[in-house]
Amino acid sequence: MEAALAAAEARTSPIEFELWVTEKADALLRFAYVLTGDKALAEDAVQDALTTACARWSRVSRADDPEAYVKRMVVNAHISWWRRFRRREAPSPDPIRTAPSASDGATARAESDAVWALCATLPDKQRAAVVLRFYEELSYAEIGVLLHCAEATARSHVHRALAALKTTLSKEGAEDA
Repeated sequence: MEAALAAAEARTSPIEFELWVTEKADALLRFAYVLTGDKALAEDAVQDALTTACARWSRVSRADDPEAYVKRMVVNAHISWWRRFRRREAPSPDPIRTAPSASDGATARAESDAVWALCATLPDKQRAAVVLRFYEELSYAEIGVLLHCAEATARSHVHRALAALKTTLSKEGAEDA
């Protein structure tokens, strides 16, 4: 009986995984792009995370929130990349978009590009903390878990990032005046 149950699970898990990936792939890629600042790095991080998730799908699918579990895998894949290469890449000019843009989105697009350009100047951990705090709306405790640091360190990363962004904006405002 257990062998039949295991065989049935083995037959359905890949299909369930494929359906889940079909539903969540775009959101995972957008998340990874905002996290990494580079389309190729985002694709690599998502591919690494999904490869691992597929191998462990029976456990991942039983998690309270499989999407959050896989997003943590994406963050971990990117952190592993940091540790291996310790270098900065220039971000791709266009983020991945799946929804059609508004008819008059030129202003919103310009603002979005300006915000992204500012965020791209931040160090990796600060950028990741800001993305997790404001894009993913995670608590500082959750950010600390994802970045493998204390909650206070996560707060510090966000605080320093915001201070750097404020300083940059103040300098640009003074130059425009």
